[in-house]
Amino acid sequence: MQIIQPHYHGIARTAQDYERMAMSGVVAVAEPAFWAGFDRLYPETFIDYFRQISEFEPTRAAQYGIRHFCWVAVNPKEAENPELSQAVLQRMPEFFDKPNVLGVGETGLHKSTRSECEIMQAQIELALEYDQLILIHTPHLGDKLHGTKRVLEILKGLPVNPDRVWIDHVEEHTLRMIKDAGYWLGFTLYPVTKCSPKRAVDMLERYGFERTLVNSSADWGPSDPFTLQECVLEFRRRGHSIQEGIEVFYNNPARFLGQNPKFDLLPIRLEAIQEEQPATAGR
Repeated sequence: MQIIQPHYHGIARTAQDYERMAMSGVVAVAEPAFWAGFDRLYPETFIDYFRQISEFEPTRAAQYGIRHFCWVAVNPKEAENPELSQAVLQRMPEFFDKPNVLGVGETGLHKSTRSECEIMQAQIELALEYDQLILIHTPHLGDKLHGTKRVLEILKGLPVNPDRVWIDHVEEHTLRMIKDAGYWLGFTLYPVTKCSPKRAVDMLERYGFERTLVNSSADWGPSDPFTLQECVLEFRRRGHSIQEGIEVFYNNPARFLGQNPKFDLLPIRLEAIQEEQPATAGR
């Protein structure tokens, strides 16, 4: 069974993770822009990071036959510096023409401060201006319900197409409001602050498969990309068919990500990626 890993922070992982994923059926990953674990100080630091995930990571993944796509954004944890954030936003459009960049993400909220809300709105407006997909981070732990409501309020005031918006890190108490509003939603499998594979399958069974993505995130924290495979195993263990598994873990991410025509799963030679990058580096 082929799997798409729609939210994966590859720069925090080893080559062995790509190898293990390839051996377990993963054919594509999408890497959202991410917090580095500390607040960056300069716009150029973000630009080099965007180059890393849009130019270098595709070559690492290709060594294992995995297609690599990415997103660019200012993470909400760094939105408390509006001047820095605005400087980064001015540079982001030059990455939208890159062959593997799918949109703006992950933007969103962390503590739902005024600055976070303003920078999130500015990034969504940028995505709308350039016709980009949108990936939104919702807060962890205690602030998730309030933060998710603020996300929906901000979105409601903008001319967004819900088909092109994915709201991630959804849990039981925030799922229905997102689904009722027509957005795509994501379950993030993470051992500490997010969701277990069993909880994810519980929600799939209770609320259905439509407009739902499952991802393991996998970053520099206590995480493992293989929690996605654990979720597939739990899903099959409960008697769901292979075709239902394909629907959830392959077709759904392909439907959402495929709204950007750059998302394709055709085999590509490593040499072709390496040849492609210099031609796009100055865009």
